[in-house]
Amino acid sequence: MFSKKKNTPQIDPQQKELYENARKRIGQKKKLFRHFIVFIVGSLFFGAFMLFGFGKEMTILGLNWFVIAILVWAFLFVVHFCNIWLFHTFMGKEWTDNQMERLIAKQKQEIELIQKDVDLMYPKEELIKKKEEFIKGNTSSNSDMTIESKRMITMIAAAGENNALGKDNDLVWHLPDDFKRFKSLTTGHYIIMGRKTFETFPKLLPNREHVVITRNKDYKAEGVIVVHTMEDALSVAKEDKQPFIIGGGEIYTMGMNIADCIELTRVHGEFEADAFFPEIDMNLWKLQKEEFHDVDEKHKYAFTYLTYVKK
Repeated sequence: MFSKKKNTPQIDPQQKELYENARKRIGQKKKLFRHFIVFIVGSLFFGAFMLFGFGKEMTILGLNWFVIAILVWAFLFVVHFCNIWLFHTFMGKEWTDNQMERLIAKQKQEIELIQKDVDLMYPKEELIKKKEEFIKGNTSSNSDMTIESKRMITMIAAAGENNALGKDNDLVWHLPDDFKRFKSLTTGHYIIMGRKTFETFPKLLPNREHVVITRNKDYKAEGVIVVHTMEDALSVAKEDKQPFIIGGGEIYTMGMNIADCIELTRVHGEFEADAFFPEIDMNLWKLQKEEFHDVDEKHKYAFTYLTYVKK
């Protein structure tokens, strides 16, 4: 493989010289134009003074100022004439054309050399094959992304450093910002939970479809869908592109193998609990995003939002 430095065309001294000469020539043109303007304006003023006889009696160092003015004018004329003559003689159109031809020829040589190196390292047939594989791979990847975007099963939880979820069917912390995040993420979706978790709710959570998993065949609750397996829960939520599994511990364990994403609030502390979040196997999951929140007047414990996606 070529290194980036080797592949990058470099301007050699000869090319640099051509560029510099072209730049200088433009500068010289501007200077000549300015000299010409100064010369013309000075000649007009000088002619006007002579025509109207201004300052005829004025002398400078014993010489009539007309004499001095004529000498200065003659000097400027000679300088301007020499500049124009040298400029057009040695840096005229023919010189410019030759410079441009040299520059173009040099650039063509550089391009040909680079193309030869590319052809040696990457034969045309191989490049075509790689292009086809790349297009096919992108198409396949886009298809996979489309499939994944149709359905993302997400587990959402808050757990301590020792994976504690709660005790006696209740949380052991109070984190208002985490409640707001839970509401923001789950609103408009199906939320799947166990019976014990559901019974901790003081009332149904608004704008969400509640799916309760229980082994009790006779269990009934108003406003919820009762099922008896995780498969049934996902089946009734099949129209939702992102159903959420919200607990408790046993339900999380069931969902670990089928979830695509974990939205975990890691509460920084170890707590006594009787329900725990399952260990996250980092061979199977990848941490995609994290956001830390420190202790403040509303939050007794620091915590971090962690987003995991399955590899």
